[in-house]
Amino acid sequence: MELLITIAIAAVLASIAIPAYNMYIRKARRTDARTALQDMAALEERYFSTQNIYSATTTDLGYGGPWPVTVGNGYYQILAPVIVPATAPTALVPGGTPATYTLTAVPIAGTDQVNDTDCTSFSLTSGGVQSALPVANSALCWR
Repeated sequence: MELLITIAIAAVLASIAIPAYNMYIRKARRTDARTALQDMAALEERYFSTQNIYSATTTDLGYGGPWPVTVGNGYYQILAPVIVPATAPTALVPGGTPATYTLTAVPIAGTDQVNDTDCTSFSLTSGGVQSALPVANSALCWR
């Protein structure tokens, strides 16, 4: 009887501890996505400083292979950047508009990271705006 009580107590503790541990691990893996986006943004800015345009080509940014680029420990990938080229000044927009980019990292299908419903994707723009989905958790995800 004592053995059954001990097993029951261990099962209850495990049912609480294992999900908490898995959530902690998923939260720690988010660092891969955030770090990779910041690195990719620095590479875009470096390329822009010499070419005066942003690049959507992986080799221009120092990565081999096509988009999406797998980063970190293989739980996230960066999708092809959304590049908006600069526009020349016009009568309606006397200063023109600057070139911009948006980088997005998403969990790789088939990994446990897709179960991280608190932060399903991360984005970083050329203006330094950091966001995440769901939007309600955006600030929390970038901490």
